[in-house]
Amino acid sequence: MQYKEATKIALRALKINKGRSMLTILGIVIGIAAVLVVMSAGNSIEKFVYAEMDSFGSDLVQTETKVPSTKHASSENAISMTQGVTITTLKLSDKEAILKLPNIKKNYAAFIGQEVLSWDSKVKSSMVMAASSELLDIDSTKLATGRFFTQEEDDSLARVVVLGSKIKEKLFGQSDAIGQNVKIRQVNFKVIGITESVGSSVFFDRDQAVYIPIQTGQKLLWGIDYVNFIASQMIDTNKEDETVEDITNLLRERHDISDPNKDDFAVASMDDAKELLGTVLGGVQLLLIALAGISLVVGGVGIMNIMYVSVSERTFEIGLRKALGAKYHDIMQQFLTEAVAVTFLGGIVGVAVGIILNYLIFILATSKGFTWELSLPISALVTSLSFAVILGLIFGLFPAKKAALLEPINALRQE
Repeated sequence: MQYKEATKIALRALKINKGRSMLTILGIVIGIAAVLVVMSAGNSIEKFVYAEMDSFGSDLVQTETKVPSTKHASSENAISMTQGVTITTLKLSDKEAILKLPNIKKNYAAFIGQEVLSWDSKVKSSMVMAASSELLDIDSTKLATGRFFTQEEDDSLARVVVLGSKIKEKLFGQSDAIGQNVKIRQVNFKVIGITESVGSSVFFDRDQAVYIPIQTGQKLLWGIDYVNFIASQMIDTNKEDETVEDITNLLRERHDISDPNKDDFAVASMDDAKELLGTVLGGVQLLLIALAGISLVVGGVGIMNIMYVSVSERTFEIGLRKALGAKYHDIMQQFLTEAVAVTFLGGIVGVAVGIILNYLIFILATSKGFTWELSLPISALVTSLSFAVILGLIFGLFPAKKAALLEPINALRQE
């Protein structure tokens, strides 16, 4: 039996039992669509996250606080909180010490807190970033109007604030905000600048953030003397590993740490962060593909069940074909082709559904302000359709074998 003839017989069998065929195909459609969406959306997420990280600068080394790897935090500089431990050892003096390292061009320190801003009768919650004045020299944030605060204003605890574009619009609308006073914790801050809109970020929405001088935030708002992190810009990115090591050794010396397990800080470059994030995203994507694969297996079991029913219903036909000269491999080919036709058709419909879902995710992401790239890798299409064909072969094998092993005389008696 030629493949062309086997395909015709398979399609004819599908048409005879349209309802049953559609229900069988549905399981394959759901599984294939899920695999395609996971692979395509995963690729888009990876590109989006990497682009967001690049927006902070590929030449940065990030130093942030970390809870030491000990069972009990015994340091006098660690404050036990209800939900964990707050490390208070990273200081502005550490920022100045890091700046003196040979491969550091510039750096800034920052502390981030969630606060309520008010102006007139309007009250809005916002992320407040208290940062040193060098932030704009390193960060990709740009000003739409006004100016950023200076080092002199930071040293003098000036009550000045730069608003993100969205928070400005929520508080002031179309009115000019420059020169107006907003309240943060009942402290008046004069608006001196508005940032350009950069859209939503996977890390935080910078358009919703406000910026104040680091020392002003420390002393007037929070009553602290430490920072969350220090971002340092390298002169030569080829010396990345050496720079990370230099910062690590410097802070261990300054914090009087001899055991690396007791480090109260973590130093990482953007490449390190990308590598770690890539590993995490890859693991999550594999997990989601595995979960989608379960639905494919369920669909495959449905294919096997229907094929067994088909063999039972067509026992006489099988006996007649064998009596007329059909061989073992002819019957195997007929029923395997039928199983593959069902799964391949489900694969095509599943791919179509997956493309539509992928496009809907793209529309939803862009409507939320994310810079989302519509991604549909060829590998995802090939993998999805390959899964469909393999499912047909695997789950159609046993029913086809059962049909091929039928004795013509016994099969003809089933009429």
